[in-house]
Amino acid sequence: MTESKETNGLKQGTLNILNGIGLGVIAALVPAAILGQLMKALLGVAPAFAQTVIKITTFTQSLLAAMAGFCAAYLFQMNMIQMCSVAAAAMIGSGAVTFKNGLIMVAGTGDVINIGLTITLAILLIKLIGNKLGSYTTILLPIIVLVVGGGIGLLILPYVKTVTTFIGMIVMAFTKLQPLLMGVLIGMSFAAMIVSPISSVGIAVAIGLTGVASGAANLGITGAAYTLGIMSYSVNGMGTTLAHFIGTPKIQMANMLEKPKLFVPVLLSSALSGLLAAIFNLQGTPNSAGFGFSGLIGPLAAYAKMTPGWGSIILLTVLYVVYPVALGFFMRWLFIDRLSFAQAEDLRLEV
Repeated sequence: MTESKETNGLKQGTLNILNGIGLGVIAALVPAAILGQLMKALLGVAPAFAQTVIKITTFTQSLLAAMAGFCAAYLFQMNMIQMCSVAAAAMIGSGAVTFKNGLIMVAGTGDVINIGLTITLAILLIKLIGNKLGSYTTILLPIIVLVVGGGIGLLILPYVKTVTTFIGMIVMAFTKLQPLLMGVLIGMSFAAMIVSPISSVGIAVAIGLTGVASGAANLGITGAAYTLGIMSYSVNGMGTTLAHFIGTPKIQMANMLEKPKLFVPVLLSSALSGLLAAIFNLQGTPNSAGFGFSGLIGPLAAYAKMTPGWGSIILLTVLYVVYPVALGFFMRWLFIDRLSFAQAEDLRLEV
């Protein structure tokens, strides 16, 4: 009985951390993803306003670690001091904050894997300390969690980045294969990453994913996002459903890892999508590869590589809207209605 309780506690704790990261990703990245391209288009019309919005949303992306830490601590039902301590430690361990020549610089989102590890360390520290500090808790807890939890996160950051880069090198190796097979493998790889703690955006940028490889990654994520959103629309509200592809499908990370069978329809969708990207020579950039449909970053990057005109616009509309919607409903019919392989309830989100 004790072992069962410990197993359930470990499982729930892992889900709390993964859910916290997923919610932090939404809060930090969605504003920039949705407004970024729009504001760039408005630079010629209202430059001051557009630049201000771009700066605000860009900075908000760098708060991903703090937001993820705060959300994870909240799911552990911690108090305000504890939540703030976890958020601070996560920010230090993320790599988004750097110290050079007496200056403190904040840039990028940080390494998502290291953010998760730092959050875990901070929460374990808080659980270990418990009420041992008595009336000094308010004073000492933030110091201990920040210095020890955040410090260890900062120490392991270079090694975790090495692992992240190695993963990226494996993915990049797929591009050396036959183009159609490459499209399938890249699409599946990035779909798997987008619903895992691994940052698809970070991997794409780290390995400089360009050309058709970038397009396959982007469309693979798009196919996975639409499939997850449409398969779960009956149990999630409209806003949450739209967040899968307008925002990020990473919100389903905890559900995917708790029920690995959900990867079957997702990987099938992403494989077909990556194949289409290779067939139609859909291209992109390192910055667009890991976003999918979010903020129209993928479609706009692809359009920039195409011959301007209605033909290209129609093709992109089919690939990024018509096709993935049809694919999502087909996957719902096949895996939920027809085969009863999964249930919409498996993808319910409590936001």
